[in-house]
Amino acid sequence: MRTLVLVVEDEPVIRLNTVAMIEDAGYDVVEAADADEALQLLERWPAIRAVFSDIEMPAGSMNGLELVQTVRKRWPPAILILASGRVCPQVDDMPMDTAFLRKPYAEHDLLKALEAIR
Repeated sequence: MRTLVLVVEDEPVIRLNTVAMIEDAGYDVVEAADADEALQLLERWPAIRAVFSDIEMPAGSMNGLELVQTVRKRWPPAILILASGRVCPQVDDMPMDTAFLRKPYAEHDLLKALEAIR
């Protein structure tokens, strides 16, 4: 099995595009529309090595920033990547070693953030 990445994005078109970029680079991908679904997938798929999440997600019990904080506590080795077009979190608000990408992000920047897995 190739390296597994979880993409958490509430906008279907953006999620589809992000998944395509990651798959084209040779990764396997599972998808979630909100943080609650993401946590269920993390429980079910212990092989997930990276979590890419949008920050602003209106559905679910938490936003993307809260999600990556939870992931860092429960799955400490996971690579964490946050993205947003409107919110720019402070470094101190993100778990250590979390990458941040401003939307719209370039494929090159997304793949560079994932390189730490290989």
